[in-house]
Amino acid sequence: MIIYPAIDILDGQAVRLLKGDYNEVTVYGKPKDLSKKLMNGGCRNLHIVDLNGARQAGDNRISIYDILTESPTFVQVGGGIRTLSQVVQYLEIGVSQIIIGTMAIKEPDLLQEIVNLYPENITVGVDAKNGFVAVEGWEEVSSVDAVSWIKQLESKGVKRIVYTDISKDGTLTGPNFEMYKKILKETSIEVIASGGISVLEDLIQLKEIGVHGVVVGKALYENRFTLEEALSC
Repeated sequence: MIIYPAIDILDGQAVRLLKGDYNEVTVYGKPKDLSKKLMNGGCRNLHIVDLNGARQAGDNRISIYDILTESPTFVQVGGGIRTLSQVVQYLEIGVSQIIIGTMAIKEPDLLQEIVNLYPENITVGVDAKNGFVAVEGWEEVSSVDAVSWIKQLESKGVKRIVYTDISKDGTLTGPNFEMYKKILKETSIEVIASGGISVLEDLIQLKEIGVHGVVVGKALYENRFTLEEALSC
């Protein structure tokens, strides 16, 4: 199981939001400094979200580029990526995985084109609230059932998803284990779990369930467990 420490970037700062609320922000410093600290601790995989991009209110590509030039890591980036040119630009600067969210639902033909072109580099972010997919930086909940949507993604050739339960994100209340079990039972897609990680036992249980990877954020930065402990799972 792969551990992906999260670096969420808002206005050039590494932050965490509570349940996706842009008014509930905790700042953890400069993204580049945080990535260096993670690298020094043995991290080789990063999950980066451009929160400005997610709201279509600017972007943090300079901060992301700074991380890439300093950190020889496997980096996945999401947040506001809605065109083929954006995908190409990120791949050209060294991003390993592009996370597509809103565009996957609103422009399915474009998603199919991108998956056909870059099947190994595309991950779809499935952000859900009460079992329904949320879009537009989590600020709009659709009528699309999350598991049904994941099945459609698999039929399009999508190989992996990042599944985030918005109601759990940043709460330190534990992941939605039952939903991960359901997804893995009903599909063969690789699942990266995100949201609600609180203690080391959460990581152990997710590994036993069979997820491909886990995004860790607030629990790591608030010392609920160490990076070394997480990487040993």
